[in-house]
Amino acid sequence: MIHRRKFLVSAAVWFAGTTSLTRASIVHDRLPWLPYPSAAPEIERPGPWQFFTADEARAVEAIVDRIIPPDPQTPGGKDAGCAVFIDRQLKGPYGSADGLYRRGPFIKGTKQQGPQSPLTPAELYRKGLASLDKYCKDSRGGKAFADLAADEQDEILKQIESGTAKFDEVDAQGFFDALLKDVPEGFFSDPIHGGNRDMVGWKMIGFPGIRYDYRDWVKRHNEHYPYPPVSIAGRSDWTPHKS
Repeated sequence: MIHRRKFLVSAAVWFAGTTSLTRASIVHDRLPWLPYPSAAPEIERPGPWQFFTADEARAVEAIVDRIIPPDPQTPGGKDAGCAVFIDRQLKGPYGSADGLYRRGPFIKGTKQQGPQSPLTPAELYRKGLASLDKYCKDSRGGKAFADLAADEQDEILKQIESGTAKFDEVDAQGFFDALLKDVPEGFFSDPIHGGNRDMVGWKMIGFPGIRYDYRDWVKRHNEHYPYPPVSIAGRSDWTPHKS
């Protein structure tokens, strides 16, 4: 009679050798699993546009620089990466309205009810940017929005915001409302999402980011916070440099 221990060992060896799902490996210098698994955000790296075409990107970079213009102390929306932030968001779940109810009826509601449109954010931007350039070319001698002077761009955006500018394929004010939401988000979001480059938005308002402990400063109003902000990805000076 075979000993039970020997039988179990033999069965385990046979099972491991016959299943295609088992792969033995030796793990060095790391845990063999990921602790606390979650949907952690991926770090967006500089690179080509992922959603915008070249013409759309030019228009968006011009727009974000008019909504958040540069000044001597702080870069504007373009250099802060707001257009990159929007590009990456539109390429991802936000752009496709993933997880949101998408069936009708679509009825114009109040501002408190949020967007009531059959368009996803990606569709809204695509149609909105095309309509913006058409509106500019029809009223500004054939020039696209990005080719206009800054004061002309401001005038166009004011017309859209006030409702005097009408687009053919999309609600112009709804498009402007999306910009007015997304551009500041790009300026003040964590830099891992592509905006707030070098944490310029946080430095401007003295926000410490996710620094471990700043309780000593919570009640110290009207004082400049002296320490640099910290992103989810940390700070560049924390990364050891190879000699």
